[in-house]
Amino acid sequence: MKRWATRLAAGLPLAFCLGAAQAEEAPIRAVATIGMIGDVAAHVGGSCVEVTTLMGPGVDPHLYQPGARDVQTFQDADVILYSGYSLEGQLGAVLKRFSQMKPTLAVAEASIEEGELIAVEGAYGIDPHLWMDAGLWSRIAPTIAQTLGEMRPDCADAMRANAESYGRQLAALHDWAGRAVATVPEQQRILVTAHDAFGYYGRAYGIRVEGIQGISTEAEASVADIRAAAARVAELGVPAVFVESTINPRTIQAVIDAAAQQGQEVRIGGELYSDAMGEAGTAGGTYIGMIYENTRNIVTALGGTPPAMPDALRDWAETWDVADASANVPAAQ
Repeated sequence: MKRWATRLAAGLPLAFCLGAAQAEEAPIRAVATIGMIGDVAAHVGGSCVEVTTLMGPGVDPHLYQPGARDVQTFQDADVILYSGYSLEGQLGAVLKRFSQMKPTLAVAEASIEEGELIAVEGAYGIDPHLWMDAGLWSRIAPTIAQTLGEMRPDCADAMRANAESYGRQLAALHDWAGRAVATVPEQQRILVTAHDAFGYYGRAYGIRVEGIQGISTEAEASVADIRAAAARVAELGVPAVFVESTINPRTIQAVIDAAAQQGQEVRIGGELYSDAMGEAGTAGGTYIGMIYENTRNIVTALGGTPPAMPDALRDWAETWDVADASANVPAAQ
């Protein structure tokens, strides 16, 4: 990968110089590796930025294999925004090469204090799924605003204002998610998912998290992993488990079947967004919608009742025709 990235980078044509006036008028071409960064960048940058997201709905960043088209996308960008903490492991060599040519920022690493990170065993060292805590993830908005503002000083004030406004929405979302999870009976606050992507969510909102496999999805869950998860489900009387949009549901189904053999009937509580947001043009295709829909599905399936939508999110709700926190909850399967 490093040799391939070096060859491609060595052949990059020299960019021709634009006039100062034209450069200021043109939107910044920003490339974000994942949608959870791209959506924040779009909110912060407004009309001063044009955001392209590399990995779309259903794409697992742990497994993503970069291709020549991705390198071309990076080549055309004015700035590259990625999460860091090894989330984009397969892209590491390419990102390192481009960091020597243009602004390339690991937004999570630049925004969140070390003491607030979750340490994990294995190659990662740090759990990279920081967007699962809306309070933590809101920290990337001012970081992005500062980076883009330095590139477009004429937009800097508007970007700072956008970051502050968006931060207030995420603060309201964070508070709402915590109040929603608190409505689940305490003994049922157990979130079982295919892989361990919800650690920050569990810590932030007060729910125990049980991932069938670890942080990475590079290897499938083993038979031992499935048996261990089924034993915990049966022991704790878990009423529902959850599939993820980026992972094959067969692992969860195997746990359901194994738990049934131990006398515990458990159902699928719904599909959660873990390493990617939903389809563009839907509420779940926004970062706010990702956390909102996940929380709504988790709380409802585990026996709670989501509270009313906070006033700070009314504009978002109207834009996406979301009537109420408890509306349109899909039936458990």
